[in-house]
Formats: sequence, structure tokens, C-alpha cells
Amino acid sequence: MSSAKLFPFVAIVGQERMKLALVLNIINPTLSGVLIRGEKGTGKSTAVRALAHILPKIEVVDECPFQLPQGDPQGVCPECPRLDCSRRVMAGEPVPTVQREIRVVELPVGATEDRVVGTLDLEQALKKGEKRVEPGLLAAAHRNILYVDEVNLLDDHVVDVLLDSAAMGVNTIEREGVSFSHPAQFTLIGTMNPEEGELRPQLLDRFGLCVHVEGLRDVERRVEIMERRAAFDINPDGFTALWAEASQKLVERIETARTLYPQVTVDRSILFHIASYCLEVGVDGHRADIIMLKAAKTIAAYEGRTSVERQDVDIAAELVLPHRLRRRPFMDIMESSSEVQRGITGPKG
Repeated sequence: MSSAKLFPFVAIVGQERMKLALVLNIINPTLSGVLIRGEKGTGKSTAVRALAHILPKIEVVDECPFQLPQGDPQGVCPECPRLDCSRRVMAGEPVPTVQREIRVVELPVGATEDRVVGTLDLEQALKKGEKRVEPGLLAAAHRNILYVDEVNLLDDHVVDVLLDSAAMGVNTIEREGVSFSHPAQFTLIGTMNPEEGELRPQLLDRFGLCVHVEGLRDVERRVEIMERRAAFDINPDGFTALWAEASQKLVERIETARTLYPQVTVDRSILFHIASYCLEVGVDGHRADIIMLKAAKTIAAYEGRTSVERQDVDIAAELVLPHRLRRRPFMDIMESSSEVQRGITGPKG
């Protein structure tokens, strides 16, 4: 994808919570993805593609359907449909690799479970007695970004499969009594327009983070959006060059945060603060506590710190809790977000 056709991520006006949620999931894919709710034309898909473009390239085995790096078969190669490559790997021989950009793998609304998960090549099994897999979109998404537009219109079972894989980092294909697993560690990004229907609460809860986006209400900011877009359309290369330094700084900050994250420590008082938060706003279960802890640690790493502070928990609460609150009839996530905001100064435990 050419940089001349991608609006720079750092040049997007406003939508700071959305941009932060995306960056946090890139730093720490175990956050289980982000759901972006809101009206059309607010820069959702632009932000996703632009962020993928500026990220460092990854090494993959040339044409590997599972996006694996050199010397990392993970038990997948014996069943790979690329027989020439799998034989070389199993024999310990080197295979050609390429450096390429992070990809945004898009999942169409009408995708079937077999298209998403993958299936077994039954013809190969019946004729030759060999187990061969036909990888799905989750294989293509490994080490990449899986982008699901209008996720609320997908079949609930397909959404369940996506969220399971996002949480576990593994996809399992089970057909005709045969089971096969492959790595599926990806950044899951779902978008939806609430006017077209909501996700069931059980599925909402499975998304790690959730942000609500809407058009900016400030006249000057809206004018700034028009001016930047007009400048980009006239001279994409020149406009991108103006933001190149800021883009590189963001990439370096993300890479530093990835390295720093395992070193981040959490004082026990912070754990009590998180637990008090979740009890105060009345969320069900314990998933919110765990995701808040991960999010707060990721925020600390992004800020260049090795210890979590209370402000990290406050920011994490705005991303983790609103879509998990027990909502009254006709209460939407925007109102839930307001309740979380009011609770930020509440829990002190």
C-alpha cells in the first residue's frame, strides 16, 4: 500500500481516545481488541489503516499462509498446504523470507465460519489419507490487524470465534473428528454504528476496550479537518512528509512501550483501586478487573514508566468499563461512559 494514499495517523484531528485505544492494542494484543462505536465519517477506518502503515515491518516466510517467521513452525508446518515449504522446514532446511508491512485483514460481513476459521481439505484426506488444512482469515491475520467493520451485523457465533481467538492467541479447526491448531495472535478492531443494532452484552464484554466516536462539535477543529484533508488531496507525498517525524516518534514510542511492558510493576494498593472501581460501577464478573490491570500497565509503558499510577487506572477505566456496565432500559454506552467519569473521583480503596 502506498504512503501517498494513506492519510497519516498522527495528522488525524481529535478522536484521542480512539487513537489511544488502537495504540494500546498494538502495544499489547492481549487486551483482546477494541470496539469503536459511532457514526460514519469519523475516521475509524482511516485511523486503522494509517496506523498499520507506519508500524515496523515484520519478517515472514515467503507466501506462508500462517504468517510465520523463519524457524518458527509451532507444529503447523506438517499440515501446511504448501508441501514444498513444509518439507524443507521439517528437514531443517532454510526457507526464503520477506520483510513486509503489517497488513489490515478485513473480514466481510457475510463471512462464513469456514471462511473465518479455515477448514480441512477433505479431498486430500479421502484420496491420500493426508491431513491438509485450508487456512482461513484468522491464519492471514496472525501478527497483523484483523479489522471487522459493522461487527454488530456478523453472526453471533462468528463473533464468538473471533473473540476466543483474540483472547487465546490460537485458532482451532475441528472437522470430521480431526483437530488442528495454529497461532492467531492479532490485533482485533471492530467498528459499528449503534443505529444499526447493538451487540449482545455477552459479546460486548469480550471486547477488551471500547470507545465511542462522533463528529467534532468545535467549528475550528472541523475547519482544521477540512484544511488537512484538502492539503493531503492536493499533495499526498508532501503532506505525508510534513508528518514523517511525528510518525517516526510514535513508532519509536510504541516499540519502547512493547519492550517496557514486561517490566511494569503494580503496587497492591493499585489493585485495590481497580477492584473498588469495578465494584463501584457495578460490572459483572472479573474480566473488567483483569483487562483494567493490563490496560493500566500498557498505559504506564506507553508513558515510559515502569510502575502503574492512579491516573493510568483512571484512563483505563474510561476504555474498559462503559460497555460493561449494567445498563437500564434506553441507557446507551455514552451515558455509561458519563457514569464512569463521575466514578473516577469516587473509589479510593
